[in-house]
Amino acid sequence: MISGFILLQINEAAEAVTGTEGEITLPILDLVMKGGWIMAIIGVLSIIAFYIFFERYFIIGRAARLDKNFMNNIRTYIHDGKLESAQALCDTNRSPFGRMIGKGLSRIGKPLNDINAAIETVGKLEVSKLEKNVAGLATIAGAAPMLGFLGTVIGMIRAFYDMSMAGNNINIELLSRGIYQAMITTVGGLIVGIIAYIFYNILVSRIQKVVYKLENTASDFMDMLYEPAK
Repeated sequence: MISGFILLQINEAAEAVTGTEGEITLPILDLVMKGGWIMAIIGVLSIIAFYIFFERYFIIGRAARLDKNFMNNIRTYIHDGKLESAQALCDTNRSPFGRMIGKGLSRIGKPLNDINAAIETVGKLEVSKLEKNVAGLATIAGAAPMLGFLGTVIGMIRAFYDMSMAGNNINIELLSRGIYQAMITTVGGLIVGIIAYIFYNILVSRIQKVVYKLENTASDFMDMLYEPAK
């Protein structure tokens, strides 16, 4: 009898979400509305996550572009003693590499350790700019699933509360409201958390590549300063 009742409920649920052609058509908006205010918060977090990802993705992409002839031209200008031309090239090259090398050029004449320290400081500042709001993705990746679990707890509390208030008039529809909310918020929180986690790792990987390029560029520049002394 119990198994027959379960099968009956499964068939009714399948009919509720199946279209005329037998394809499953989940009412997404209805799912979100059933999740309550927690799903609204999760939805806002998802929008923030997508905004941070695409905004940082394109900014990091532009920052990673380095003209292949940039360092060769800088080397030529330094060897020819045309420091003003080298500085002008850095000013026109609006990238972390141009600003970092430009700072090094402005310190030429001082001890090499001071030049190296100045370059490293500018490099760290440029990386810090690229990392803006990236930590927010990590926060969303952790907070969204927790909000989903909070919705699960609230939904289960609601389900048991409805059971206690219903007395002997307990039915499936009464229980489904709380369980519906519990399951929807869990799924929503996990989806947003997983997406934010993937976005975060993609951005961190791209920033790390820029860091490597900055380090190589700084090393090349310091080698240029040593070359005339050889």
